Amino acid sequence: MAVNLLDFDLEGLAAFCESLGEKKFRATQLFRWVHQKGADQFDDMSDLARSLRDKLKGNAEITALPVMTQHISADGTIKWLFDVGGGDAVETVFIPESDRGTLCISSQAGCAVGCRFCSTGHQGFSRNLKTWEILAQLWFAEHFLRKHLGVQERVISNVVMMGMGEPLQNYAALVPALRTMLDDHGYGLSRRRVTVSTSGVVPMMDRLKDDCPVALAVSLHAPTDVLRDNLVPLNKKYPLVELLSACKRYLERAPRDFITFEYCMLDGVNDSPEHARALLTLVREADIPCKFNLIPFNPFPASGLLRSKNNVVQEFARILLDGGLVTTVRKTRGDDIDAACGQLAGDVKDRTNVSNRISKQRTIMLQQIGEQKNFN
Repeated sequence: MAVNLLDFDLEGLAAFCESLGEKKFRATQLFRWVHQKGADQFDDMSDLARSLRDKLKGNAEITALPVMTQHISADGTIKWLFDVGGGDAVETVFIPESDRGTLCISSQAGCAVGCRFCSTGHQGFSRNLKTWEILAQLWFAEHFLRKHLGVQERVISNVVMMGMGEPLQNYAALVPALRTMLDDHGYGLSRRRVTVSTSGVVPMMDRLKDDCPVALAVSLHAPTDVLRDNLVPLNKKYPLVELLSACKRYLERAPRDFITFEYCMLDGVNDSPEHARALLTLVREADIPCKFNLIPFNPFPASGLLRSKNNVVQEFARILLDGGLVTTVRKTRGDDIDAACGQLAGDVKDRTNVSNRISKQRTIMLQQIGEQKNFN
């Protein structure tokens, strides 16, 4: 059975070439053709020997994910829905800005974490993506955009693993994909410009630090365990004290000297001045250099949650800034095509009975929030 060359980082491709009786340096040539030039036909690889091309035709392929839909927002954001088989689909979003082009990539079909404010979590979990399925999103987007814009130079300068799924729960497939993104013979991205977002899978944060340290974003969303338990269920397994300790350890190898904390602003839930001051206390006591990214919530009917009012978000940001924390408010992009943060849901099968579980948890959450009147 032919293997998909998108499944290999350079080390893996070198081993594959050796299995065909070829020198390891052939892997570098092949790697460049696939990732830098976007070739998907071996006959186009003009500097490879005919004998090698014939071997590749019998043993390998370069296959992208089928595109189900493409939507272009009024602000230039592009969302693709890719078919990953079995009735599942994943979404990928390109966000153009004046100084960068950012691609938001999915790592799973659905998500098992079940954060209350994320539409993907409400869909449930189907499966992990393979390495080639993660990389195929970048491969397709980069070379589509070059043709679309009529340019030869790299279009995508930043990658964020913030699409569907929890990347660190698909660690084995994630790391080879990251290595290909970083490789100078692949996409040549800076470690500072590749970001893995996690809801706090502590053991895998420690492994990523040693195996492939890139920029890290942590979905925080609450200053206390009581509240975070209900917004981010993974907190019950890895509470804040463990999560923040892992963040501090990660900084020993991180390409940036700070951790980005993502904080989704939920009306009447986690957005009071008291919550902001509690966050200041939390990160000061943990002694973690950090930046806060406040994210306007993108409502969807099943959540039962609302977006914080703009003046509330600005006041929250002012408290953090006055406390000495670098704080930004994320600009909402692509919400006219459901491509904004938290809106990626795709078309995944719910194999986890997630709707009933979330309905029960939402009731518990509202009860506990009511008991936290000192925070509101």
